[in-house]
Amino acid sequence: MEKRIQIDVLEPEAYKAMYALEKYLAASKLSNTHKELVKIRASQINGCAFCIDMHTKDALKNGETQQRIFLISAWRETDLFSEEEKVVLQLAEEVTLIHKQGLTSETYNKALDFFDENYLAQIIMAITTINAWNRIAVSTHKPF
Repeated sequence: MEKRIQIDVLEPEAYKAMYALEKYLAASKLSNTHKELVKIRASQINGCAFCIDMHTKDALKNGETQQRIFLISAWRETDLFSEEEKVVLQLAEEVTLIHKQGLTSETYNKALDFFDENYLAQIIMAITTINAWNRIAVSTHKPF
């Protein structure tokens, strides 16, 4: 892969701002499981090897099973994920692929069946943040 700029070195203030979002997410009420499901699924969709590598390792450290990690991309075809987790994965897909149909009313309302508005806002912020990280890592060929 060709060598490209590394924004963290060239523009450390930009990374500082991104890390402020991570600090916010770390202090949020989001469960580790929900955070890692969002990070892995969005990173799979965006083809971000750096982030997939990082977040599958983090998920394993947090007690996630290999089998569930292997099946995240096929979550609709397995009963290994709870209905709540499936809503989180659907949110991750629809927000990541916002250019297709956006966050549908069906998914939004289903999320509100499981989560209060603040928790849903935190999920959306987690999805938005990992998508920003993915775009940085993919566009700069971030080495891992």
